[in-house]
Amino acid sequence: MTEAKKATAVGINHVALEVGDIDEALAFYGSFLNFTLRSKSEKMAFIDLGDQFIALAEAPDSARDRERHFGLVVDDKDAARRAVETLGVETVSDRFLDFLDPWGNRIQIVGYEDIQFTKAPHVLRGMGLESLSKTESAIRALAEKGMAPQGQDSS
Repeated sequence: MTEAKKATAVGINHVALEVGDIDEALAFYGSFLNFTLRSKSEKMAFIDLGDQFIALAEAPDSARDRERHFGLVVDDKDAARRAVETLGVETVSDRFLDFLDPWGNRIQIVGYEDIQFTKAPHVLRGMGLESLSKTESAIRALAEKGMAPQGQDSS
């Protein structure tokens, strides 16, 4: 029997942290970091780190660890989904490919093509992933920040 194709880990898309209060958390991080706020809602805030980000999720003490997770970027999200299903791991989100590892750490699988996170062409080549590309919406989001991959723009 041949081994099923697996996704290759490409990088970290984001880290999500639980905080008691969004505004207090932004003030705290702003006290020692210069950052651009990507977006903010009543219960969430996203701090830009170039093409990556930190997600702050307001969670009352009783809801600890419900939102804490990390976003792992892969070259093939469908292959990752099939592998997780083969393992019998239950997903914990209908919207994303989120699941818990055996120790309770929440992992969110994110496809490279759909997000702002990018690897330099020479790094992708070294990883054997030079054929990875971005969707138009990801290129547009990068171009709005002046970070579109060379030779690509939102026009």
